Amino acid sequence: MLRWLRIGVVSSCLAWLAACAATPVAPDANVPEAASGWSAKPGWTARRFIAVAAHPLAARAGHEILAQGGSAVDAAIAIQMVLALVEPQSSGIGGGAFLLHADGPVVQAWDGRETAPHSATQALFLRPDGTPMAFGAAMAGGRAVGTPGVLRMLEQAHREHGKLPGASLFVPAIKLAEQGFPVSARLAALLRQRTTLREDSDAAAYFFSSDGQPRPAGYLLKNPALARSLRRIAAEGAQAFYSGEIAAAIAAKVASHARNPGLLREGDLLAYRAVKREPVCGEYRRWRVCGMPPPSSGGIAVLQMLGMLEGTDIGRLAPLAGQPGEQAIHLFSEAGRLAYADRARYVADTDFVSLPGGSARALLDKQYLAQRAALIVESSLGHAPPGQPLGVPLAAGDDRSAGSSSTSHISVVDAQGRAVAMTSSIERAFGAGLMVHGFLLNNQLTDFSFLPADANGPIANRVEPGKRPRSAMAPTLVFERDTGALALVIGSPGGPAIINYVAKTLVGVLDWGLDVQRAIDLPNFGSRNGPTELEAGRFSPALAESLRARGHVIVSAPQTSGLHGIQRIGSGADHQWFAGADPRREGVAMGD
Repeated sequence: MLRWLRIGVVSSCLAWLAACAATPVAPDANVPEAASGWSAKPGWTARRFIAVAAHPLAARAGHEILAQGGSAVDAAIAIQMVLALVEPQSSGIGGGAFLLHADGPVVQAWDGRETAPHSATQALFLRPDGTPMAFGAAMAGGRAVGTPGVLRMLEQAHREHGKLPGASLFVPAIKLAEQGFPVSARLAALLRQRTTLREDSDAAAYFFSSDGQPRPAGYLLKNPALARSLRRIAAEGAQAFYSGEIAAAIAAKVASHARNPGLLREGDLLAYRAVKREPVCGEYRRWRVCGMPPPSSGGIAVLQMLGMLEGTDIGRLAPLAGQPGEQAIHLFSEAGRLAYADRARYVADTDFVSLPGGSARALLDKQYLAQRAALIVESSLGHAPPGQPLGVPLAAGDDRSAGSSSTSHISVVDAQGRAVAMTSSIERAFGAGLMVHGFLLNNQLTDFSFLPADANGPIANRVEPGKRPRSAMAPTLVFERDTGALALVIGSPGGPAIINYVAKTLVGVLDWGLDVQRAIDLPNFGSRNGPTELEAGRFSPALAESLRARGHVIVSAPQTSGLHGIQRIGSGADHQWFAGADPRREGVAMGD
């Protein structure tokens, strides 16, 4: 039994969260949450069950639920409620989520993505002259707030897969909210950057002192308002959030913003429904890989990248001393360019806009991906065109939206071997900057294309009433094809770069034979059909120059992933679970 080890690790992690000073980093418009340092993670082993989350207190809550006989879904609910408290910049009950659930080889995909208000129009993010608003002007305030979906989704998943009473899953978060938790170094660093939170009176009173200073690392922060909200939801179910006092307060906050009021109303909250969808699955070498379908683009894009890489020699290009080489980065980046090009042209909420051929099959067809992979040559494509999966051009525009999202990922395996990979988000760090009843509201509608069309035709990810904005979130489950056994649970935050982060880790584990912690530790790299992005400080100038000689435009910047994964080690009754957490953030794992 490894419980004592896990508790010791969490205790030490809590100490450094409060004590370690985060390195100040200037905000980057392309990075949803700025970097706040690096803390090496050992990886964690367990035999029966394990949970990995973005904060030690959240991982501990998941462990407590699993130790009580709870299911993977039970643990994910408890973890998410604690994250709403201790990692409010990234996710919470005011946002949305995607959840993959595995019971043996059977996979379900749960969609708790936010929706646009029913009064929204395609002009939501257009100025009076028809030009798109600046991202900063659109995101702050009520305009970009979508109908939150995470609570409705978790409640529906719990009805099918929960083992413990739903109310019990809120207890860890309620206790922490009432008793207080130490502000982590990362949260303190991000508060110093998001000073516009002071514009909302509730957020200002919570996150800042009376003289306007952000709460410092180690400060014991209590949230009695969130505790009251969670107690009510625990007692009455998610309906207590989607109607009544809480819903009225959300709608009032959105509508009353002085500079940037929004359209979300109580009726939008009351009408919200989570959706159970068919996962997108494909074969890669000896594995079956499953991801989220639209409105997430993550599942399709990751599978496209793997499908294009399968015919290359990337498996023989394992990193040396943890450093991927020039050819591996070239192949991976070119596959990313091609996948992101298709993403921009074709992928959106399929309840509104069909994929080519009516499903993901055309975009994942092996012959089509082989044709796309044939475009990968010795020099970089620079900017890749979208493909023609049906063999004919389609009249459609390309989405160039910013697509940043402040996000968190949870991976869980329970004692029965059931698994959850869940990625949740409120979009930009601290969302819309609006606090209601102890939680922050999302600005997820800025994941839509601000322009409804371009010269090529209508943009699939344009704003429409009731529509879900396209996401890059990519919770992923991997199975052995011959046995059907679960092999890997993985996912990450990071906005549109999530696809590259997850694909990098999959290549690291499935192609290069790394354990999941070492694969997560690898430098982040890739392309979103623009420059080739290399994680700052992780690559040599000589490697960057060699890529430039092949036509790559190189950008070196922080790549703040938050990868959390679980890997099965061994087979049969002797197998173990090995979890990894991203050293770029605060996550840990706990298991027995």
